[in-house]
Amino acid sequence: MQIKDFMDLKKLQEIQDKFSNSTGLAAISVDSNGEYITKGSNFTDFCMKYTRGCPEGNRRCIKCDREGTGTYFCHAGLMDFSVDIVVNDEKLGAIIGGQVLPNPPDEERFRSIAQELGIDPEQYVRALRKVPVSTEDKIRSAAELLGIIVNQLVNLEYFKFSNADRLDVLQKEIQNSTDLIQAINDNTSHLKSIANRQKILSLNASIEAARSGEAGLGFAVVAKSMQDLSSQSAVIYNDIEKSVAQITKTTSILASLFDENAENEKNR
Repeated sequence: MQIKDFMDLKKLQEIQDKFSNSTGLAAISVDSNGEYITKGSNFTDFCMKYTRGCPEGNRRCIKCDREGTGTYFCHAGLMDFSVDIVVNDEKLGAIIGGQVLPNPPDEERFRSIAQELGIDPEQYVRALRKVPVSTEDKIRSAAELLGIIVNQLVNLEYFKFSNADRLDVLQKEIQNSTDLIQAINDNTSHLKSIANRQKILSLNASIEAARSGEAGLGFAVVAKSMQDLSSQSAVIYNDIEKSVAQITKTTSILASLFDENAENEKNR
């Protein structure tokens, strides 16, 4: 599984860029194979062009990187970091960077390093002066914060991706429920109409039974039973309508949430 399989890497790039702009720390993301999946943010010529740009400097950096874990120092004194990107206990990549000085640099020392690397000392120092300076604690805290944010983003995107089919099924079932509720509403209204007609018929029957005197007493009892039954039915239908109305409201809220989510995804 690769990060690019389930998320838009533009989101990762945006967070990485904003992090670098706000902290001054360089950053870039790699997948589980060590391949870059974002463009580098805030990398300086001091490291990329000069230090790593020469054979000896690159050799020293490779040796230092292999020995470093988490937050570490390169041979030139710059502080770097590496934060794993993990989903379901599986490492899918890392976000690496840093290239920040934890203390103001000793320019004479870096002139000596430039000579060792075969680099023009003055060019090296000019590039050095563009490297951000921070404290070790701030650099570590910034790296940890970036790790938390990136891992939350990646895990959220994975959750959305892995549950997309389930959410589609749930949305379809909500629509089916809405259709069934509408059918219940229609049938209840029809039955309620029948109950009202029964009530009118029983009332007419009671009137006719009263006109018939003793001969209509039996018929009056039947008419009274029909009237009571229609009244009870009307109460039941009213209760069904109230329950259906509540279910309809809940279903409508769920449906609107899905519609809103779909619209948000469309606009991203």
